[in-house]
Amino acid sequence: MVSLSTWFRYAAHKFEYSISLSWKKYNVGQINSTELTDAIWKSFFQGKLTFAHWTKGGEAMAPIVAATGGTVLVRKLAALTPKQVFVGDIVLLKDPEKSDDLIVRRLAALEGYEIVSTDEKDEPFVLDKDQCWVLAENQVLKAKEARDSRLFGPVPMTDIVGRVIYSLRTAVDHGPVDNSNIAMSQDSPVLAVELDVEELAKNNKM
Repeated sequence: MVSLSTWFRYAAHKFEYSISLSWKKYNVGQINSTELTDAIWKSFFQGKLTFAHWTKGGEAMAPIVAATGGTVLVRKLAALTPKQVFVGDIVLLKDPEKSDDLIVRRLAALEGYEIVSTDEKDEPFVLDKDQCWVLAENQVLKAKEARDSRLFGPVPMTDIVGRVIYSLRTAVDHGPVDNSNIAMSQDSPVLAVELDVEELAKNNKM
């Protein structure tokens, strides 16, 4: 049973998302000024803040995602700013090497962060505006095996599709994803209202 306070928090997040998404569409010319209000309310009443995504898996994100793959619940983010995504978050993003694919990685640094390599031959550098640095969860893997920013470099923030908030590896092995404390606080009412494990299981190809 979802409490009333949780519903209010969920509604506030949904309204904020609806405004941000509609304003974004307006700014790129997808809707005009007369359609803006309707777009906000349509998104608020008919849309959801999450979607299920099947990920191929692999060793890079173990144990968050099983090596054989699994279904993740992704929270949509209309504005990809340091106020919406945070260092420590698990994100779904476009594969820098295969633009038609999506990969799951942990956000390790945002714009303005200095990146220092363990290899003394590499010069430190600072991430530019709207850039981020992502890493595989499996620290044992080498850069080429992990396929993260150590291999393909900084990633544009616009390549982030959303934040992964729940992972279903099998029907009996699933749970919330360990994101940054701020993100987990923001996402808790979304999980409480929109999480449907049975529906996630239907998307699982295991």
